[in-house]
Amino acid sequence: MPDLPVRSVLLAGGGTAGHVNPLLAVAEELRRRDLAVRLTVLGTASGLEARLVPERGLPLALVPRVPLPRRPSSDVLRLPGRLREAVRAAGDAIDASGAQVVVGFGGYVSTPAYLAARSRAVPVVVHEQNARPGLANRLGARWAASVAVTFPGTELPGALVTGLPLRPEIAGLIADRARDAAGTRTEAARRLGLDPALPTLVVTGGSLGAVSVNTAIASVAADLIAAGVQVLHSTGAGKADAVRSVVDGLPGAERYHVREYLDEMQLALACADVVLGRSGAGTVSEIAALGLPAVYVPLPIGNGEQRLNAAPVVAAGGGLLVADDELTAPWLRENLLPLLVGPGAPEQRERMSAAAASVGVRDAASRVADLVEAHLTPTGAAGPTTDGSPAHGVPSGDTP
Repeated sequence: MPDLPVRSVLLAGGGTAGHVNPLLAVAEELRRRDLAVRLTVLGTASGLEARLVPERGLPLALVPRVPLPRRPSSDVLRLPGRLREAVRAAGDAIDASGAQVVVGFGGYVSTPAYLAARSRAVPVVVHEQNARPGLANRLGARWAASVAVTFPGTELPGALVTGLPLRPEIAGLIADRARDAAGTRTEAARRLGLDPALPTLVVTGGSLGAVSVNTAIASVAADLIAAGVQVLHSTGAGKADAVRSVVDGLPGAERYHVREYLDEMQLALACADVVLGRSGAGTVSEIAALGLPAVYVPLPIGNGEQRLNAAPVVAAGGGLLVADDELTAPWLRENLLPLLVGPGAPEQRERMSAAAASVGVRDAASRVADLVEAHLTPTGAAGPTTDGSPAHGVPSGDTP
């Protein structure tokens, strides 16, 4: 019996952790299912993928970065030439890898991948991380064979809610907590220099930090410390000194731990009783999957997707939502402190934890991998869609 051709998948996504981490999670799930599957990642030389993809042992094919202008400017005139170059590079990657399916996670890299796949009649699977879809995925979903979304209500044609594929570190933490929650917390606290017995607040504004969040929480540092709360505060690069200037010298300041950045956020989440931070799709999805009570402070700029991201878990009772300009010392004293200390705090956190977990999705990587495999056949032919029909809307003509 002749050997069947190797199954091959091209995964496109880059720029930010929000695109790269779900991509890597799906890649690892596909590799777990079939060690012989050929996986190629399409990305740029300047995005986060340039470091993370090779670290995971995956080949990275490069395309030029082509941001789509959101308003009239001189960039509009240069767009056609730049896009043609990027589509050509994406097509070369598809041809070189023999990709039978292209999986896109949005962002600059996905647009040329979708267009190149369309011109070759290669099935496309789209995953959208945010409640409000981006430009690239709105385009790709028009002819995609399958469309996966993180949150209910995301307006893309044929969307199937799969949740957000979780980073292996978070998936591992979920498994560890299921086996031994107390032991996992104790070991994580030891590695971070924390006391596992204290009620612990984790504050994060993401890798860049959030000045408004830092300022607000520092304004109640004395209250938190006096109440017996332990704080682990990731301020963002270059933003730690402003917080330390407020905290240093307070009685009990040794319980307020300031870090510019946490390389191993899973350790912080293993210790957290409550999380305070932005509501990016990754943050909301990871916290909900872990069943952690949270206070979400949506980014006050952009198209409002962060408020929408947090809406399902907040509606379920698993978190609180507060506008950036309403995150004040009085609000924190009235709403955050009672979650951490005082009569009924453990019971309230337990209720919020169960509510968060009820909407959290732990197997999203597997769900998206199922969609990929539905279009991935040993012979390299386009597979059926999830309803059994041929891959739809994948013409063989020129790109538009």
